[in-house]
Amino acid sequence: MRLSDAALAHLPADIARPAYDRAAVRRGVVHLGIGAFHRAHQAAIFEAALASGDLRWGITGVSLRSAAVRDQMAPQDGLYTLLVRDGAGERAQVMGAVLEVLVAPEDPAAVVAALARPDTHLVTLTVTEKGYKLDRAKGTLLADDADIAHDLADLAAPRTAPGFLVAGLAARRAAGLPPFTVLSCDNLPHNGALLRAAVLEMARAHDGGLADWIAAEGAFPASMVDRIVPATTPDDIAALATRLGVEDQAMVKTEPFLQWVVEDCFCGPRPDFTGVQLTADVAPWEDAKLRLLNGAHSSIAYLGGLIGDAFVHEFVAREEGRAFVERLWDQAAATLNPPPGLDIAAYRAALVARFANPALQHRTRQIAMDGSQKLPQRLLAPLVAGQGDALALGVAAWIRWQSGRTDAGETFTVDDPLADRLAVAARSDDPVTATLALLGTRVEPAVHDLIAAHLTNLERSGAHGAIRTLLKASQ
Repeated sequence: MRLSDAALAHLPADIARPAYDRAAVRRGVVHLGIGAFHRAHQAAIFEAALASGDLRWGITGVSLRSAAVRDQMAPQDGLYTLLVRDGAGERAQVMGAVLEVLVAPEDPAAVVAALARPDTHLVTLTVTEKGYKLDRAKGTLLADDADIAHDLADLAAPRTAPGFLVAGLAARRAAGLPPFTVLSCDNLPHNGALLRAAVLEMARAHDGGLADWIAAEGAFPASMVDRIVPATTPDDIAALATRLGVEDQAMVKTEPFLQWVVEDCFCGPRPDFTGVQLTADVAPWEDAKLRLLNGAHSSIAYLGGLIGDAFVHEFVAREEGRAFVERLWDQAAATLNPPPGLDIAAYRAALVARFANPALQHRTRQIAMDGSQKLPQRLLAPLVAGQGDALALGVAAWIRWQSGRTDAGETFTVDDPLADRLAVAARSDDPVTATLALLGTRVEPAVHDLIAAHLTNLERSGAHGAIRTLLKASQ
């Protein structure tokens, strides 16, 4: 038996469930990229808004690629379980905010129609860094991307997030409706401004008047999101089925911590956003999160992955792993301008506990994916600003990762949109320059030499040896 509206009455008494009439909920949110992170993060905020009695914030989820999430959730009436785990145990809540899931490649017109609904006030996105289809060095759409080329030529059946947003906004303008607020929830610095630029470029290719209307009337607030959401495993699903008495193919697991900092810049209605920090400037918050949490995560993923650590908590459980992370944080923190209200020391202490949480089972391979899209903001930005040896070792470990071979000789497939080109660059006579060039990044000679020295040490002594050398030199 699957989780469903009909099954709610039969769940154990300790399982929280929707405390509102789902039939009365309106679809006020369209979310592009209905993956696990959205269901554990933003959807939890919208669930709280619905539970408070504001029924305007039901979610239409959109998958831009696969039908997998739709096929998991449709038989369950959109319900799924959010499982919050820490060292003390776990708490389960059945979430009802997602009312439908559309699969864009199957029916792009249905997605545009959802965006054009009068009740749609907010469009949120978690499409990952590569989903924006941006040349980050130029700040423009990727000219050589086939899907971008398609959408620039014809928006009758969009294929990309910018294409769908422009098609939806065009339909609203034609119907005399105001624009929706577009809220990026991806780990990109200045994500709102980047998305605005992408949408305006796409719109201007079709209709200059539409682009002017979006620029004048629309809103693209920046946001910073923070919650660790590991991939769900078959064992997780089986264990939850035993607890619930029904099967939930769409469950997600996460940690207790949740943070969402949003620029207070909306062009229409928004929820009360209980638990969300509204601010005039998200940038200091996003820099701190990207450079401390995400920068450490990426370094752990590549160094730990080379060592053979399957999970983050295994890396930080070792004294040398913890010491490396603390040194990286010292160097990254020196490049920050913390906003009022952010205690960096307390934030670091909280990160230690979060990373060490064995209940999460956060896989290093999951974090290592798409490194070319993540490294510039996570490690290269603070490295260029501060020239720290731990930051440089993190970058060197990413370059070493492109070999597809651990220190023990185990082979693996590098999961990255630039994987083939990175593999060639990493085998070149100057792998540092060649790999960073693919990211549109050039570094000063001193930074280049620091990365190169760590890369040589990684190849000769392995990740364990490279970490020990770094820590010994810092004493």
